Amino acid sequence: MFNLLKQVAREVTQILNIVTSLQKGQTQMAADLTALTAQVTANTQVEASAVLLIQGLAAQITALQNDPVALAALATQLNTSATALAAAVAANTPAAS
Repeated sequence: MFNLLKQVAREVTQILNIVTSLQKGQTQMAADLTALTAQVTANTQVEASAVLLIQGLAAQITALQNDPVALAALATQLNTSATALAAAVAANTPAAS
């Protein structure tokens, strides 16, 4: 009888270890899901901003299509912005490991 109780105690301990492991995994998954949700929200906002930017550029180009000097100035402005953006991305991108 004592051996049977020891066996049951071992099995209960194993079950408790499995449940504890599952709880830890569930906690980690919840944290991962929260982080993923936040990143999706941030990406969605950035994408929406990019769409507005492109639409604004298209409107400016359309408005300036008959003014080569203004179009050249807009192109210069865009090149300056692109250079600054590229530098910011490079500065804030971790080096590949």
